[in-house]
Amino acid sequence: MLIIGIDPGISGSICFLENGKIIKVVEMPTMTDGKKNKKQVNGSQIFNEISSVIKNIDKNEIKVVIEQVSAMPGQGVTSMFNFGQSFGILKGICSAMQLPMFFVRPAKWKKYFNLINSEKDASRTRAIEIFPYFSDQLSKKKDSNKADAILIASFFYETYKITD
Repeated sequence: MLIIGIDPGISGSICFLENGKIIKVVEMPTMTDGKKNKKQVNGSQIFNEISSVIKNIDKNEIKVVIEQVSAMPGQGVTSMFNFGQSFGILKGICSAMQLPMFFVRPAKWKKYFNLINSEKDASRTRAIEIFPYFSDQLSKKKDSNKADAILIASFFYETYKITD
């Protein structure tokens, strides 16, 4: 089974986990938008990244797990709109590709990995502990978003009940 774990948002990441092994992790593809060079997710490139990995895989063997995000206290209206737009683009792409989607709240996967009330960087440490062979890809502090996508996919892999 291929699990695609997605940490949505401009600085998020996409993890491709096949049978419990990381095969690829990419930072969220983005492009500049408007005069102020603000970033937005690049839906076309997201489609290309997913398509390149799933081209020879039966869609019944693919599960997309997206972190279920919502408004956060203290975040501005514009940034929340942009965050929601990114989430919607991801849902639209997966729907158009006819990929089954599942949503997991941050508190649920973080509790599973004992990351509640921990620093943002703690997810990077946890991902390295679980997947030491991938540690060179998680060497920088900014790689915590990759770690989140890895842990979202891993959470689903470890807790999803396959029913035949």
